Amino acid sequence: MNKLEELFYKSEKPSRYIGGEYNSYMKEVTEETIRFAFAFPDVYEVGMSHLGLHILYNLLNKQENIYCERVFSPWIDLEQLMVENNIEISTIETQTSIKEMDFIGFTLQYELSYTNVLNMLKLGNIPLLSKDRDESYPIIIAGGSCSYNPEPLAEFIDLFVIGEAEESILELMELYKKVGRNKEEFLKEAIKIEGMYVPKFYDVAYGDDGKIISFKKNYDEAPDKIGKRIVEDFDNVFYPEKMIVPYMDVVHNRTVIEIFRGCTAGCRFCQAGMVYRPVREKSVEHIKESADILLKNSGYSEVSLSSLSTLDHSNIDELITKMIDDYEEKRIGISLPSLRLDSYSVDILKQIQKVRKTGLTFAPEAGTQRLRDVINKGVNEDNLFNTMESIFSLGWDRVKLYFMIGLPTETMEDVEAIADIVYKVKGIYRDNSSRNRLYLTISTACFVPKPKTPFQWERQDTVEELKEKEKYLNKRIKGKAFKYIYHDPYTTYIEGVFARGDRRLAKALIRAAELGMKFDGWHELFNYELWLKVFEETGIDPEQYTRKREYDEILPWDHIDTGVSKKYLINENEKSKNSETTNDCRSGCTGCGVNVSHLGEVC
Repeated sequence: MNKLEELFYKSEKPSRYIGGEYNSYMKEVTEETIRFAFAFPDVYEVGMSHLGLHILYNLLNKQENIYCERVFSPWIDLEQLMVENNIEISTIETQTSIKEMDFIGFTLQYELSYTNVLNMLKLGNIPLLSKDRDESYPIIIAGGSCSYNPEPLAEFIDLFVIGEAEESILELMELYKKVGRNKEEFLKEAIKIEGMYVPKFYDVAYGDDGKIISFKKNYDEAPDKIGKRIVEDFDNVFYPEKMIVPYMDVVHNRTVIEIFRGCTAGCRFCQAGMVYRPVREKSVEHIKESADILLKNSGYSEVSLSSLSTLDHSNIDELITKMIDDYEEKRIGISLPSLRLDSYSVDILKQIQKVRKTGLTFAPEAGTQRLRDVINKGVNEDNLFNTMESIFSLGWDRVKLYFMIGLPTETMEDVEAIADIVYKVKGIYRDNSSRNRLYLTISTACFVPKPKTPFQWERQDTVEELKEKEKYLNKRIKGKAFKYIYHDPYTTYIEGVFARGDRRLAKALIRAAELGMKFDGWHELFNYELWLKVFEETGIDPEQYTRKREYDEILPWDHIDTGVSKKYLINENEKSKNSETTNDCRSGCTGCGVNVSHLGEVC
């Protein structure tokens, strides 16, 4: 046992670090091997529940002369031991310092993980700023949903992968085989690959009012706009035949099958629904084949059908029927993610409950019909109450309802209506169930106006406004049948700053790293007052980022092109002000601008 392993066993949860899990890779490393560290800026149990990790880990390790290893943020107990013993952060597979890798690839799923990105680089003794790293250091790349506004991390990341990476990551690896560690040449060639953004090739200028006055490229061959990369043939895209089975409980202990990407609903607050267009489905045959193989290779007794709106798959009834017919005797359950109330199916739930009743989550999002129309949710109270009647009569007792507070145009009347809905649902349970075991979880998230959505120009509620709304609901929603969960307005505020931030925030992140700030998404480590101090010390006004924006203003992320036109987003924002809805794309093209000519049409 080496010194690092000794430290593992002094930590709270050694299984986060020891590696060697079932279905993990151990490969021979030669001089020709490209070593890639997939870096998840959070703890092991969160990262191991991320589907993208499993896809790219297996995809890269299937390639000859590429070894993808994993690295997660060590929890504070192990980090302290590592610092005390002068030991660098290392990969799980071979316990090699990340400084020895050819690539470190961060997945960016949450803005409050940005301090962890810098902390991981610090723990690897890697300079934070990309301009300070020569060819002796790994090339630092990043992707994920937060990369649709890459600017807060632009000073630290060498290259961003915009969009879906299954194909583009292999093209990057092929380029590296040709170019090697010549970082400058690699980056200049990489921008020729669709979906690659290299921040160093662009300059930003700001006016006295804090607004961006220009965003210009400083290298002629750099593209003016960086388009997102999509996988066109989603039915035949790579999908792993095995997934790593952790020794410990993780957030999602089950097999996950992605059945389609994209969403047609057009909810105006939802970044994923905008940036992952167009919808691309997998066939029932491919989904079932993947499920069979993964279940066999993992030993799990539950499979989750993953997408943004699973019941919208065009052949979902056929898929569920086939899976239940095959899995019922084996006692393999099927779970569905958050369900849209307008796509809910009693028949499908009847099928699923043959094995076991998993918890059900529905997202009305808002308390009043007016506000649901503002956000283009496309559901009404009849959808909600009829659904509740059906599931309670089928024997479900555990339900979660998900709402948002702080939405544009929201009033206290809208907030009060959330509590009214909760008590109506309780009444429906009493009328439709002979049992008395209702466990209703009500969750309210705080709205953050995200880039590339129709609400990207809107102001964000202040901490005080959000606290007032949560305080009201906390008083109203009382009783043994209820559990009220609400998001921290203080973390929401910082999330909003970085969600719509620009390159000037690099100063704040560097100062935060100097102060040892990390795990901002964890309540016990988040320090709001320290963040305010950081902003003050670095001359940053956080309200510059949470304020309302104008349509003619240059936004930090304008150079990233998701295919959805700015004209469309503006039109959707204007319609929201009049509570005017837009139809689901399945009912006819809404003119968002996404080119799906490869599917034989233009959306």
